[in-house]
Amino acid sequence: MKRVISTLFVLLLLAAGAFAQGKGVDQQSVRIRDSGGESAPANNGGKQDTGSGRGFDFGKGRTPDTPIVPNPYRFSGRRDVLIQAVKDLVLDHGLILDEAASRPEEGVFITQPYTFTKGAVVSQSELNRYTDLPPSTGRGWTRGRYTLFIEVQAIDAVSANVSVTAKIEGRTDGASGAEWSTLKSLGVVEQEFLSDLIESITGSKPTAETP
Repeated sequence: MKRVISTLFVLLLLAAGAFAQGKGVDQQSVRIRDSGGESAPANNGGKQDTGSGRGFDFGKGRTPDTPIVPNPYRFSGRRDVLIQAVKDLVLDHGLILDEAASRPEEGVFITQPYTFTKGAVVSQSELNRYTDLPPSTGRGWTRGRYTLFIEVQAIDAVSANVSVTAKIEGRTDGASGAEWSTLKSLGVVEQEFLSDLIESITGSKPTAETP
């Protein structure tokens, strides 16, 4: 009987020691995780996919790229309706028609040069949006402007093509004075105008399925 009691006593002591040791390790592990992960309120430490912080969105929520619109673009509608839509859009864009050069009755519209950027600090980067700038000539770009040439050409009684061409110019200032240079258009201005014209006529921006 004494041998049984002694055996039980030894087993109880061993179990108590193991429990105490395990409990100590668990508490220490918790403290290490808390301090290393900075798991304070409103701070997720290295885990930034929830709560505060930018997180890993992998491009989620970005504005999709605008599809390339054919230029000229074929519209379904009467030519006179399209001509009026072009006139309205020119005004909405803050452009001024060159009355002497334009022939609205023939569907030809030419705007006066529109200055879209000024100043040596921003002009080069803004010009780069619309054109491939030539290698530096040692003179900084100080202004940028464009002129639009728009033509509405009837195909039949219920459809017409609208083409847009932009003349891009950049200005440099030097000892001999200001000089404007004609630059090759990347088609960005033309695409923006056609896209807005499509939206004004159809009520929605062009999509990837736009013909």
